[in-house]
Amino acid sequence: RVLFRSTADGNVDFGVDPVTPAALADDMKSQPRNREQKLYIKADARVPFADVEKVLAAGRTALFEAPVLLTSQPESPQPGAVVSPKGLEVLFVSPAGSQPVEVQVIVDSAQRTPILKVNNRQIPWTNLQSMIMQIFQNRPEKVVRVKADGQLPFAEIVHVIDVCHSAGAKIVLAISEL
Repeated sequence: RVLFRSTADGNVDFGVDPVTPAALADDMKSQPRNREQKLYIKADARVPFADVEKVLAAGRTALFEAPVLLTSQPESPQPGAVVSPKGLEVLFVSPAGSQPVEVQVIVDSAQRTPILKVNNRQIPWTNLQSMIMQIFQNRPEKVVRVKADGQLPFAEIVHVIDVCHSAGAKIVLAISEL
C-alpha cells in the first residue's frame, strides 16, 4: 500500500513522510514497490480538486494503474483490529472498446456553484444516478469519464464518483496534464 494524504491546511504526506507537491512524482518513482500495489489517496473534503489532480498525475507518471480515493467509513472497528482501506477505485484510461458517458462538474462563474453535465447536457444533481442508469440500460460496458473543475472541493468530485459507482460504472478520471 502506498498512501498519499493532503489536508485542508496544505500539509502533504507520502507514506509517513512529509513531501512537497513538486517532489511527489520523484518520491513515488524512487520508492521500490510491487507492481500490483495500489495508490491510496486520502484528502480532506475541502482540498481543491486541483491538489488531488497533482497527486493523480504523479501516480500516473509512476505507473500506478488504478488509484483508490479513500472514503470515510461508517463502521467502527474493534479495538486492535486491522481494517483494510476502503474507497473508490478510478482509472486513468478507458477500457478498450468502451464508450464512456461523459460527466462534467464545472463551476458556474456567475453563481460560483457547481454545475453538473452528462454528455454535455446540464442536469440537476438529484438526477445523476437515474440518468446514468438509464443510459446504461442497454450497454454491456458501464464506463463513466469524470472531468472536474480544479477549483471545486474534493468532496464534490468524490460525490459524483460515488453516485456513478453505485450505478455500476467503472470510473475514468480525466485529469489535467500538469
